[in-house]
Amino acid sequence: MSEVYAMRVIARARNAYTDNFSVPRQPGLIPEVVTRIEFEEAYRVPEALRGLEGFSHLWLLWCFDRKEQAGWHPTVRPPRLGGNTRVGVFASRAPVRPNPIGLSVVRLLSVEPGPALLVRGADLADGTPIFDIKPYLPYADCVPEATGGFTEGLDEKRLEVDCDPDLLAPLGAEAEALLAVLSHDPRPGYQRDENRVYGFRFAGCEVRFRVAGSRLTVLEIRRPGAPSPV
Repeated sequence: MSEVYAMRVIARARNAYTDNFSVPRQPGLIPEVVTRIEFEEAYRVPEALRGLEGFSHLWLLWCFDRKEQAGWHPTVRPPRLGGNTRVGVFASRAPVRPNPIGLSVVRLLSVEPGPALLVRGADLADGTPIFDIKPYLPYADCVPEATGGFTEGLDEKRLEVDCDPDLLAPLGAEAEALLAVLSHDPRPGYQRDENRVYGFRFAGCEVRFRVAGSRLTVLEIRRPGAPSPV
């Protein structure tokens, strides 16, 4: 007899990743983006975080809430393998799964009044529901001899980013974070059309760019409703 367990949303992520396109592929890749973890009203209890400030990193258990969950498939096509090679869903971190659960390790910056947490390196979009938070334990969670399966050799290649400093003005303090996101090539692994203009929303701004070889050129950054440059 199967049992169904209710998962309670305890908190939500708040950051500059305002659409999925800009979210890094794995946690820890873009430490420049700071995420604020805001607790739901029932869990705004300072005592629940007692002792947490002594840990440098945390595990976040969260929900892929922006993906259609029309059933699941036993195999998936990871974008980092070009979108054509199939692997088992349980050998991947694909978002469409029997249960839409994500797991990420992040760096804890501080425990804020409220309470709330400030962390770096999250790969969660703004508003993502969080089910649980646990401390990262180096003596138990770090496995130096671990192997990476089919991901070994798929190094994260960085792009050179060309961007007129004036274009970054609408982003304010988030400008450095956007440049880091762009340098990690946010395009899907199977899209490499040098004539295509790509776009996504970051920190409330529309960002448009083109990539040729190892160089990414930012074409436009503007807030919705603002006039486009002539």
